[in-house]
Amino acid sequence: MVADLLGREPLGFFEIALRHDDGTPRVLRNAPVLQTGRPMPTLYWLVSPHDRLVVSRLESSGAVGIAEAAVDPLELIGAHEAYRAERDSLIPDDYQGHRPSAGVGGTRVGVKCLHAHYAYFLAGGNDPVGRWVAEQLAQTGSEQ
Repeated sequence: MVADLLGREPLGFFEIALRHDDGTPRVLRNAPVLQTGRPMPTLYWLVSPHDRLVVSRLESSGAVGIAEAAVDPLELIGAHEAYRAERDSLIPDDYQGHRPSAGVGGTRVGVKCLHAHYAYFLAGGNDPVGRWVAEQLAQTGSEQ
């Protein structure tokens, strides 16, 4: 089912972090390093077709910049740091390969992808951008 949602076979290990009420996967939590050894900076991945669609519509309206301006910059920095720390804690101490870097979705500062922030928020992360996305979707009746 996850391969169908992604449109391809998963490239690394993952677990389903959140499901819809009907049991279908909504958010994945990816291993921080793919089976090939390539770093995977995106710990939380939005796989729900409905969520991806409504967040894409939000992004296409220029919401990335609006969201970044709307949230407390220090809270956003804190979200990036917490995300990075959670992801890095999943890498064994003795791992010698390349490591993912940066925060939510591989972003060093600011906001790059509302999907990544929303996935982190849905999975329980204290992400002000993900919370902002949820509020916008609730206002339009697009949330699930």
